Amino acid sequence: MANTSARMLRLLSLLQTHRHWPGLELADRLGVSERTLRRDIDRLRELGYPVQSGRGSAGGYQLGSGAAMPPLLLDDEEAVAIAVGLRTAAGGTVEGVEETSLRALTKVVQVMPPRLRRRVDALNTYTVTAPAGGPQIEATTLTVIAQACRDDERLTFTYATPSGEPATRLVEPHRLVSLKRRWYLVAWDLDRADWRIFRLDRLTGPAATGARFRPRDLPAEDAAAFVAERLGSRPTRYEITVLLHAPVGMVEEVVAATGGRVEPVGDDSCRLRLQVDAFDWPVLVLAAVGAEFDVVHPPEFRHYLRDIGRLFLRGGTA
Repeated sequence: MANTSARMLRLLSLLQTHRHWPGLELADRLGVSERTLRRDIDRLRELGYPVQSGRGSAGGYQLGSGAAMPPLLLDDEEAVAIAVGLRTAAGGTVEGVEETSLRALTKVVQVMPPRLRRRVDALNTYTVTAPAGGPQIEATTLTVIAQACRDDERLTFTYATPSGEPATRLVEPHRLVSLKRRWYLVAWDLDRADWRIFRLDRLTGPAATGARFRPRDLPAEDAAAFVAERLGSRPTRYEITVLLHAPVGMVEEVVAATGGRVEPVGDDSCRLRLQVDAFDWPVLVLAAVGAEFDVVHPPEFRHYLRDIGRLFLRGGTA
C-alpha cells in the first residue's frame, strides 16, 4: 500500500475493530514490513491515539484509552447511528446531556457528506419517537453501569424497593436495557444467587468494586427479552386486549420492544395483549401501529380512549 495516508487510515480502522492484533498479522493485512508497521504505530501515537504494544511471542498491538479524545474513524452505518442517537439524547431521554448531545450532534453532522446527512434527516423526519415521559436518569449513573458491564466488573449500589426501603446490592452487571420509557439493569444478584432486573430510577450511588467476574449465561435469548419476560410475569393493574386490523408481522415489528404479545387472528388482523399499570403507554403503542382497532378488554381502557379522543378533537378545532 504505497499511499501512506491511506495506509494509516486502514491501520486505524483495523485497530478500532479488533481487541488485539499480532504484529505479523497486522503487517500482512497492510502489505508492509513489520518495521514500517512500527513507524506507522508511532505516527498514530503522535496524533494522540493510545496504541498499546506487547513484546514476545504473544506481542502485538491494541488500541487503548487515553487522556484525550483523538479523532475517530467511523464507517457510514456507525456515523448515522451516532447522529440519530445524539439527536434522541438531545431530546431529554438522559438527564444532564441534552445540551452536550446537541453540541456533539452539530459537530458530527457538520462533517458528514451530503449522502449521509440525507439519511439522518430521513430517519428523523419519518420516525416517530414517543415523548420521554418516564423518569430521567443521570448520565453519570448510565456511564458507571455501562462501563462495569463492559469490563465484567462487580457493581455495588443502593436500591429502593417498591416499598421505598433502601438496601445495598452487590451484582455482576450484564446489560442495560431501555424499555417502556424506563432504564433497567440486568444483573446477577450475588446475595440472592439469581438473575434480577433493577430500575435505574430506584438506583443510587453505583460504584465499580474493581473485582472482575466471569460472565454467566443469561437464561433468555437476550437482555431485552429477559426484561420483557420478567415485567410481563409480575402482577399488573390491567391486562389490555385489542383486536388490530393489521397483519401480525407488521404489528410485531412495532411492539417487539414493548413486552406485548401478538396473536394472529386472520391474514389481516391480530390480537394484541399488554400488561400495564396505566393507560398512557398503550395509547402510544396503538398510535405507533397506526391501524384500525377494537378494544376487547377492559372497558376502562375504552372509556380512557374516548376521553383522550375528545381532548385531541377539541385541540384540533381550536
